[in-house]
This record gives sequence, C-alpha cells and structure tokens, in this order.
Amino acid sequence: MTDLARWAILGAGGIALDFLTGLPESRTGRLHAVAARDASRARAFADAHGAPVAGTYADVLARDDVDAVYVATVHPAHADLVHAALDAGKAVLCEKPLTVTPADTDALLAHAAAAGLPLVEAFKYRFGPFADRVRQVVAEDLGELQSIEASFGFAAGTRTGRLFDPATAGGAIFDVGCYPVSYAVGLAAVAGRDLTASSVVEATGLRGDTGVDETASVTLDLDGSRAVLHTSIVEDQTSAARVTGARGVLEIPDVWGSRSESPATATLRRADGTTTQIVTPVVQPMAAEADAVIDALRAGRTEAPEMSWAESAVIARLLDDWLAGF
Repeated sequence: MTDLARWAILGAGGIALDFLTGLPESRTGRLHAVAARDASRARAFADAHGAPVAGTYADVLARDDVDAVYVATVHPAHADLVHAALDAGKAVLCEKPLTVTPADTDALLAHAAAAGLPLVEAFKYRFGPFADRVRQVVAEDLGELQSIEASFGFAAGTRTGRLFDPATAGGAIFDVGCYPVSYAVGLAAVAGRDLTASSVVEATGLRGDTGVDETASVTLDLDGSRAVLHTSIVEDQTSAARVTGARGVLEIPDVWGSRSESPATATLRRADGTTTQIVTPVVQPMAAEADAVIDALRAGRTEAPEMSWAESAVIARLLDDWLAGF
C-alpha cells in the first residue's frame, strides 16, 4: 500500500458525492476510482470530481491499485458488492444498513472474517472525538444505563424515488431508523450489556400507499436497559438524544451531525446537581470513518472498534424485528 490508501467508490449517487467531498480531509487515504453499473456514468462522475480511474464494478474491483472501497449503492445491492470486494482483497466501508436481512449481514461478517479484511458499517456519527467522549461518559459517569431516547426523521417531500420504493428497500426504518437503533445498541455495548439479550418490546408504524414504512416507533429491551426510538421519512423529528443512567443524564442536542460536520456538544447533568458542558472539535465524519477502515487495515484488524461486528449483527436483527412488528 502507498502512504495514502487508494479508495474506490462503488456507486455514483448523492451519498457517493458526500463521501468524495469529505475524503480530502482524511489523514490516511485519497480518492482513486469510481465504479458504477454503467461505465459511462462512472466515467462522467469521475471526470467531474477528479478521480483518475473509472469503470464498472468488476473493472474497478479487479485493479491492484485499489486498497479500499466505499459501497454507496441502494440498500439491496450492498451484499453482493461487499462479497465481491472481499473476494477481490479490498477493505470495505459499506453504507448503512450493511444489508437488509440478518442472514445476509451474518454472511458478510463471516466472509470478512475468513478473508481477514476490514469490513465497517458506515454509521458516520460513531467516528471522531465527540463519539469517543460520549462513550467515555456512558462508561465512566452515568452509572448503570437505564434508558435511551433518540429519533431521526425528516420530510422527504414527494413520495417518489428510492425512499418510497419497496424494490430498493425503501422506508424510514432502513434509511434513517437504523441510526437510533445503532445508537442504542452502541451505548448498551459500552455499558456492558449483553447484546444477544436485546429484543423488540413494542413496534408501531404506518405504511404509505407505496407499501413502505413512512413513520415508525420502537421500544427495545437491551439486556435491562430501555430504548425508545422514533423515525420518519414524512415528518421532521428532533435530532436530540437523551441517555439516562443511575448517576446522571446526558443530553445531546444534535446527535447525528451532518454529512460534513460531526456533532460536538452535549450536557452532562449529574444526580448530585452538578453540570458539565461537553464541547469537542468538529471533524469531517466521512473522512473519520474512512480513516477508521484504513487504521484497521494497517493494524491487521478486521473490525473498527467504533463499529463492531457484534453490533452490526444485532442491529440487523432488531431492524428486521421492528419492520415485522407492525
């Protein structure tokens, strides 16, 4: 590998552009190639954004001068592309959700383990100094984890496109509901909860005319900790989160950040009446998650500590159960 890892983006849509825009802030990698089903579309995208190499997925994955790939396609295409990338010997950062079934997720994790290659699910909020600080607070300051409240919802507008298409695994839960589920699972892991003991207690939701879930809520039991989570693609919801422990409450006004800036502020309110304002540096989250993949690759690890495989497996199961619950 050269000093800077060479990234290929698989996909040429909006999230691919966001990753491309953020990657220059990476300390470990640079953009080298763009791939799409249609080579001409990949070439146009690459020419517009300065990538020297473009081609079909097979063309780009066959190249020896690609070290890592970012899978940025619609959800149902993730599994086949990740398998192909692992077969080609590439480290993989895959957009969330990793797949659309627990079985497919388990198969990808097993493949990455057998290949000895990094595979990281791209929940961008998990990477950087703010995420590290939140994990520290949960581990050291809150005491026994009692509850988590979080939501992610927005009004998408016209009910057209991939978000409202069952064929592309559209719907709120897979698109943005996976964020609060992943948040709750991640904090439960930090708190020492047994993730295998997690389950859906209650699931509610509304499906629209196209058949996808447009708004949904879920209550999770995370080995004794409770999470109450909400999502929508037809209404704006708060991006705040509240984490309650036996010794205090952590309030986060914006838990997700944006595609260009990580979250950076929170308030810790202790049971003894004292308060601490938490402020951390803002980082480019796309670059931060890319760095986590390359750090793992260079260290000979298959997982990034910020996003473990055990958590990805549990998230997949809980999303499946949430969808099946209404």
